[in-house]
Amino acid sequence: MRAGHLAMIVGAGASLLILGGTADAADIKVMASPAIKEAYLELVPQFEKATEHKVTTIWAGTVDMMKRLGGSEVVDLIIMAAPSIDALTGQGKIVPGSRVDLAKSGVGVAVRAGAPRPDISSADALKRTLLAAKSVAYSTGPSGVYLAGLFERMGIADAVKVKAKIAQPGMAVGEIVAHGDAEIGFQQVSELLPIAGIDFVGPLPPEVQQITVSAAGLHAAATQAEAAKALVKFLASPQAAPVLKSKGMEPG
Repeated sequence: MRAGHLAMIVGAGASLLILGGTADAADIKVMASPAIKEAYLELVPQFEKATEHKVTTIWAGTVDMMKRLGGSEVVDLIIMAAPSIDALTGQGKIVPGSRVDLAKSGVGVAVRAGAPRPDISSADALKRTLLAAKSVAYSTGPSGVYLAGLFERMGIADAVKVKAKIAQPGMAVGEIVAHGDAEIGFQQVSELLPIAGIDFVGPLPPEVQQITVSAAGLHAAATQAEAAKALVKFLASPQAAPVLKSKGMEPG
């Protein structure tokens, strides 16, 4: 047996030992924001195969998630931007101390496929690009909130506002750009990369970049707490890191 195959078998066995902490298969209910979706959809089937747990996921934008979870809706696990996890913990909706940071993603820029690529090499270049663009798309999520503040600091908030195309909660900014409804779009890199019909220009320049941390938290009324903890442990494991990186995110 070759050494590489042996290492894979040993690694898979170790994962099974780590994740196989519950004797009975459970149905885990998760509510998650789309920022981590592409990596999550690749990783969760691996977890289900290793543990025999089943995972049902509700995808929603940050605004919608905060409204639903701030009310009476109950799930086992919540995955969204870390500040929102902290806010829900303060409201008593998430178990204190259960937050686990899973991945980080910066804000990226995209244009319609085949369109000229704008200059975003510096903060000044980005400002000129924004002023020259006929329309600008961004979201109501963490990246959109950050961008609104950035435009204020740049002194161009009013100029951008009149040509802004705001994606509705849960809608991908890339889709607006792909359909030709916006000349340039901004969203987390992990949310732009999977969209067909756009060209990814690159991340914001370092001096104005904002990193969003996607974190998990256990719902205070979770019925499958142990299984949900096992899922978090898997998503935060070294085994998940290559998948996260391939989808435009960094572990932790």
